Amino acid sequence: MNANLKRLHPYPFERLAQLKKGLVPPGDRQHIALSIGEPGHATPHFIQEALLSHLHGLSRYPNTLGLHELRQAIAAWLARRFALPAKNIDPESQILPVNGTREALFSFAQCVLDSGEKPVVIMPNPFYQIYEGAALLAGAEPYYVNTLEENGYLPDFDAVPEAIWRRCRLVYLCSPGNPTGAVLDQTGHQRLLELAERYQFLIAADECYSEIYADEDNPPPGLLQSAHAMGNSAFRRCIVFHSLSKRSNAPGLRSGFVAGDAQVLRRYFQYRTYHGCAMPLPTQHASSAAWQDETHVRQNRQQYREKFTAVLDILDTVCSVSRPPASFYLWLKTPIADSEFARRLFAQENITVLPGSFLSRTSNGIDPGRHHVRIALVAPLQECREAANRIRNFINSLQD
Repeated sequence: MNANLKRLHPYPFERLAQLKKGLVPPGDRQHIALSIGEPGHATPHFIQEALLSHLHGLSRYPNTLGLHELRQAIAAWLARRFALPAKNIDPESQILPVNGTREALFSFAQCVLDSGEKPVVIMPNPFYQIYEGAALLAGAEPYYVNTLEENGYLPDFDAVPEAIWRRCRLVYLCSPGNPTGAVLDQTGHQRLLELAERYQFLIAADECYSEIYADEDNPPPGLLQSAHAMGNSAFRRCIVFHSLSKRSNAPGLRSGFVAGDAQVLRRYFQYRTYHGCAMPLPTQHASSAAWQDETHVRQNRQQYREKFTAVLDILDTVCSVSRPPASFYLWLKTPIADSEFARRLFAQENITVLPGSFLSRTSNGIDPGRHHVRIALVAPLQECREAANRIRNFINSLQD
């Protein structure tokens, strides 16, 4: 067996199941699950129809590169969304379809890291645990950069020691952030790009929450956009990861893409031909339709705005919580230990949230996930209102 398997931590939802084990919540209250970032809105009908109308494609093997039609639709979306010249995005060499960002974020590290170098992989803390698992199984050392309230929940890359930068071969960036919803601006992107050139590492930018944001006139910038603005039109050292799971409420479609540096993607494509992860043809056709439509995405954002407004109106008086600039998460401070808060909230109110410490590690003497819980506003509006009222009652009970 791979010896690095022993280095893996239990997954957050395994820990959550253990935390809730043996608890019996009140039977007169419907369970409301706010722990998993699984969108609860309906997948648009036209995406379902595109999938169904191409089921005949199941009789053919798909190829790893994917349909030109799909890559063309993705290239056009990137150009529109991030104000990039269409000529700077080559569908043939700078885009690969992937089966959701999770599999790609994991496999990318296996492809680009040489364990013999004893490389370091830098990642935000708290983080999506796939980053850590990918680094560990590739034989690398994770380095956690705390995202704290005093820094706007953004990673302070200037605090990373030079000795770490010299060993760094990959940085996982998550903007908008999970679990905080914080957005790295263009200046922050460009500072990281300068470091990437100086120390010769790659940037894997997880942008799967980029289409869920509070201000319709102020969408989060993307890494490719920031690279182009500073003259890096070949997107050197940049790979971005996008998904239809959150944008189009299609987590079961398992569809996304990677885009960026053509030289890196050429080798990643070679890796993927052996990895055996080609996207099924019906999925490709449904994905192409999804990337070409923005109406459902704007409607999706509006639904999340309504939920944030409703929930914050209820919670504002009893806890420290604010509307994030993007994502569908609330990063709520807890008056007691986060795991105890989650356990007792489930036991008393039949609501499941995720303890923040299940998403973080102690780094530089700080565990930035402690005394927080992540609340995913993925349930329908009325359920979110009901959950907020129960959470308010629970917090008030702690003060009695």
